[in-house]
Amino acid sequence: MLAKLAAVVTLAVLGLAAPSTEHVHKRALRVINNCNNDGDVALTFDDGPYNFEKDIVDVLDKNGAKGTFFYNGDNWACIYSEAMVSQVKYVYQHGHQIGSHTWDHDDLTTLQPANIGYQMWLTEQAIQRITGAYPAFFRPPFGNMNDNVKKVAASRGLSAVMWSFDSGDSTGASESQQEANFKGVAAKHPAPLLSLEHSTYDTTATVAQYAITQLKAAGYKNFVTVAECVGSSPYQNTTAPAKYDPSWTNLCFRSG
Repeated sequence: MLAKLAAVVTLAVLGLAAPSTEHVHKRALRVINNCNNDGDVALTFDDGPYNFEKDIVDVLDKNGAKGTFFYNGDNWACIYSEAMVSQVKYVYQHGHQIGSHTWDHDDLTTLQPANIGYQMWLTEQAIQRITGAYPAFFRPPFGNMNDNVKKVAASRGLSAVMWSFDSGDSTGASESQQEANFKGVAAKHPAPLLSLEHSTYDTTATVAQYAITQLKAAGYKNFVTVAECVGSSPYQNTTAPAKYDPSWTNLCFRSG
């Protein structure tokens, strides 16, 4: 709670406007659980930015695959540190999709609507500052949503992304166990696949390479972003990125 209050105070110090809590978009939240078409694979990576995005992107690029990265603002590292800004830019500039995973990975169902809005807005603002793109997709931490979360997300023009397959990395599955999990799901070809992995582990790039190899061998050909696999735009709008300002890191409680 103290961290959230400090963040609000910091917003005022930096002269940043608070997000509106009014419902601008009068629509039900779209929740995406899988890709639309048989044969499509959307590989997604949560909890960054951290140290391993470049390795994951290099694997994806080498295999002609696209990925989707759902970023926190202040979880494993501060999205505004120069090192993390470089990681985010690398992902975006290589044509992969970036979405929000909210600011500090709170369970949104435990928060009031105004705080849910802050969690979303701070990360959306960070992604736009760094890349120039304002995300149209988010993934709720832990996959948890209630009516408040759905209403706030819909009001912000977002779609929620879940998954049809979990590699198991975040619950302690070893590298070999994750690979076995991917080998098993590959046998379900041509059923569409929307996977969940995490970009904060040093084994993720290796597992991603194994997954792509197995899925291709099973007959999967289309390794696309979440936006592509549901036929939507990945961003609500795009503009030029902002010039980097070291004071942005004042919004974080992690420096790395």
